[in-house]
Amino acid sequence: MTLAVSSDSRARPSWLAEQSNLIGLAAIIVLFWVLFTSLAPGFVSSFNLFALSRSLAVDVVIGFSTMVVLATGGMNLAIGSIGVCAVMASGYMMQTLGLPIPVAMALALLLGAFLGWLNGFVIVRSGVNSFIITLASASLFLGAMLILSKAQTFNALPPEIAAFGRMRWKFISPLLFIALGLGAALVVLFRFTALGREILAAGANARAAELSGVPVGRAIIIAHTLSGALAASAGLMLVIRLGAAMPSIGQDWLLPSFLAPVLGGTLLAGGYVSVVGTILGAFLVTTIRSGLLVMQVGNFWLQLFLGLILLAAVMLDRYRGIYAERRSLGRKDAGRRASGKSA
Repeated sequence: MTLAVSSDSRARPSWLAEQSNLIGLAAIIVLFWVLFTSLAPGFVSSFNLFALSRSLAVDVVIGFSTMVVLATGGMNLAIGSIGVCAVMASGYMMQTLGLPIPVAMALALLLGAFLGWLNGFVIVRSGVNSFIITLASASLFLGAMLILSKAQTFNALPPEIAAFGRMRWKFISPLLFIALGLGAALVVLFRFTALGREILAAGANARAAELSGVPVGRAIIIAHTLSGALAASAGLMLVIRLGAAMPSIGQDWLLPSFLAPVLGGTLLAGGYVSVVGTILGAFLVTTIRSGLLVMQVGNFWLQLFLGLILLAAVMLDRYRGIYAERRSLGRKDAGRRASGKSA
């Protein structure tokens, strides 16, 4: 579902453009599936489909984590660092402290939300661009985690963790249903709640939103808090998938985290998000990664392809914004001419 707030200074794509973007993205995914299936029949094996569904669940939540910050027109480069902090905290609490699984995971989620809140608070209070703040905090969080944990891997977690990660419904992991449930919650947030509309309004036009009484600073802080909680959720999904808490988790999240929402139609400028589009964007990323893995293509080719796709997506985002703005200006000019003639 695509959600946006209109703005005089930032026009959003038309409904037809929104649907064509989703349809085009779905068509690209189908083409890749046909290509990989023909080149590597093992791509559609039950084992690979199960592995793909587990990877897709994580990629979707990573994309959501960036999407909610892009809604405000900001960025969060600390997603991977927040995720690994939650991962290592959960591993320490379960393995060393012996806390129950639900308690450890709940506390890890709260840690991720707190680190996200800290980013948002510093951004609002300092007025410094979110790119700089989250770039600095990414190194700060990661460094602190490595110092405190001594880069220790927690691989003696309760067996229920790995057992849940191996569960499947036919060839689908329950982790995917959790990711889709989070997507449904985000749809409700942005479409049916005042808070979601405030976040979108802050991204569409912060000054106009403030004049309208929208607490822009609070919206930015909440968006970063939600982003931190989602990053922690993605990290915990990987703990369940791997059955261990490792300090290397989150190092390769940055590119996919932007690729999924931008491919899906979320505007980098803010004020416009697409939950369904982010899911499809993550599906494309997962499909390419899984297909190249089955074809035994080196990981450096994956980074090359994802980088090219992200560049193309950013250019498309730029073109889409320019086209929508010109179209909006054209409608305004047509309206003025019509009113002039009627006068």
